[in-house]
Parts: sequence; structure tokens; C-alpha cells
Amino acid sequence: MVENLAIVDLGSNSARMAITEIAPDGRFREIRRVKENTRLSEGMGREKMLQESAIERTIAALKRFKKIYQEIPNIKVRAITTAAVRQARNRQEFLNRVQQEVGIHLQVLSGKKEAYYDYLGVVRTLRLNHCLILDVGGASCELILVQQRKARNLISIPVGAVNLSEQYHLNGYVRSADLFRAQVAMNERLTKIPWLRYATRVPIVLLGGANRTLARMTQSYHHRHRRNGSIHGYQLSSRVVFATYRELLNRNLAQRKRMTGLEPERADIIIGGMLPLVTLLQRNSDGRVIFSESGVREGIITEYVNQRKRHHD
Repeated sequence: MVENLAIVDLGSNSARMAITEIAPDGRFREIRRVKENTRLSEGMGREKMLQESAIERTIAALKRFKKIYQEIPNIKVRAITTAAVRQARNRQEFLNRVQQEVGIHLQVLSGKKEAYYDYLGVVRTLRLNHCLILDVGGASCELILVQQRKARNLISIPVGAVNLSEQYHLNGYVRSADLFRAQVAMNERLTKIPWLRYATRVPIVLLGGANRTLARMTQSYHHRHRRNGSIHGYQLSSRVVFATYRELLNRNLAQRKRMTGLEPERADIIIGGMLPLVTLLQRNSDGRVIFSESGVREGIITEYVNQRKRHHD
């Protein structure tokens, strides 16, 4: 019997849902994908409190997702949420409200678990023996060192596109003093991760919204439109990444909103979102970045299918 699995992934910047059809033999294919920009982590600030307007936007999106998956036969729902809720002081109230108003039980993934799912999603689809995976979300970054296709080290740090942009005023036209403060802080964060020094000669595999935006911007810039618009396996050199970053820094918010490949609603957080990558690339002598379309959601499906196989065997 064919099973359908709806994965609701509530990120700090966007809410996504992917519905996957799983055949009895364990093969799966995605049948529906929806995304809404909810920016749950907006305005959390140092108090780390989820704001009412962000909560309402998010609950409205979850209700729309529910309408879609309720129509699908034999559906299982797995709902996860990441850094914004993980860091929030009022997370329990938020989880209770989602349970009461939408009837969805949200599992808060730990940073380590999120990083591990990223790893599962990447190694399933990219043929790389050694790499450093970087997932930049709205309120956190996951880093995974892969050696011989195994996750040797992994970590989640609480900085992402939304909170970096808010904290260092990187939203509009960026002042050099603000950018410098942000770079120094980012560098200090990375220097505190001892095993990163083993990751200087490997390609960086990119996940997350900010990184996907970078891929789309460079693709439209180089007119290399891939068939079906996929960015999976798309490669760039650090030179192109730095050039794109410079282009963004040269513009104010209104000018950035008009750039091809950059969604206007992401224009205020793209500089903060690219900062972790730019900082890493300055330490990395390999100089290649490779984009992955599969991450946490694919990792969860992979785990689910494997558990089901063990259960049936």
C-alpha cells in the first residue's frame, strides 16, 4: 500500500511542507511542495521571545498546509521546527497554541539532530566523500564535517540570516563599521570550533534559504538556467561568491529588491545570510561550493524509510 508522508518544516524564516509518496518497496517521490514566508524569528532580539505578529503569520500558514494534506489519503504528518522555536523563551506557549489552534504536534529538533538530518539528506544524493556541509537558516547555522562519507563532527550555532541582519543592521544600505563588526563576530564564532581546521581543503556543500538564493542569483546572472530550475549539484567558485556579495553590498534595500534571482522579501536578510559562507570561504583553500537541494526533509524521509524497512524485514 502506498503511504503518504507530509513533512512540515517550520524554519526561522519560512515554513515549508513537502508531501512524499512512499511505495511499498521504499522508493519515494515528492508529489507536492509548498512554501510560505512567515519569518517566525522576526524581532526576537536579545530577549529571545517569539513575537505575536510572527506567531499569527505562522499559525495561518500551518492552517493552509493542513487544508492541503487533509485531502490526501493514507497520510502521516511529521512536523518539525528548528532554531527560532528552539531558542525562544516562550516556546512552550507557542507549541501549545499550534496544538490547540491547528491540531499539529510540533517536534523541536535539537541543533545536533538538525545537522544530522542535513548530513543524511546530502550524502544520499551527492557523491562526495569529503566535504563541509553548511546550512544557513534564519536563526542558526549547521556545520557538518564529512570524511569518508561519515559525519565526523557536527555543530549548530545560533546565528542565521535573520538574527545576524537584525543585530548588525545589515538590512538596508550596509555601513562598513557594521559589516566589520559582523565579520569579526562571525570569525570569532568559527574560531571556537576546533575541528573546522580539518575542513580547509574540502568543498563546501550549501543548504538553506540564503544559500539557495545565492545559487539562483548567480544562475540568472550567468544565464545558465538549469532544466527544471534545479540547483542540485550546481557549483561555484569562491571568486563568484565574493563578487556576488560585493554586488549586494553596493546596493541599498530598494536596489537589491530589483536584482534578478533574489526574492524581494529576502533582500533585507541576504547579506546577513551570506556572511557565514563568506567568512568560511576566507579560511578555505579548496574554493569550491556545491549546492544541495536535499537537506533536513530528505534526511527525515531517509530515516523514515529505513525504519520502515527494518520494521517489515
